[in-house]
Amino acid sequence: MIHDPANALAAASPSHTKLRGLLGGMSLFTMIMTVPQVAAIWVGHQAAGVSILSWSAYLASALLWLVFGIQQRDKNIYLPCLGWIALDGAVIAGAVVYG
Repeated sequence: MIHDPANALAAASPSHTKLRGLLGGMSLFTMIMTVPQVAAIWVGHQAAGVSILSWSAYLASALLWLVFGIQQRDKNIYLPCLGWIALDGAVIAGAVVYG
């Protein structure tokens, strides 16, 4: 049996649809909450206390989720990963430059 994501979405329950919307909103919200960290590093040149190891783990996770999202052809997974990869990379690069 071939899995067709379009049919799966059409058959999604209202609670599933609401959950997908909530997850998308939370993903956007958490990215926005990360922007002050990026700004503190790049604008304020303040990278003290930033763990490159932790942010590298976040970046590795985002990369894995990106691959999975692309494999699943699920925009709700892979599009936010692009934002996370950019933010995580900015924090890591800033910590290297200003740390």
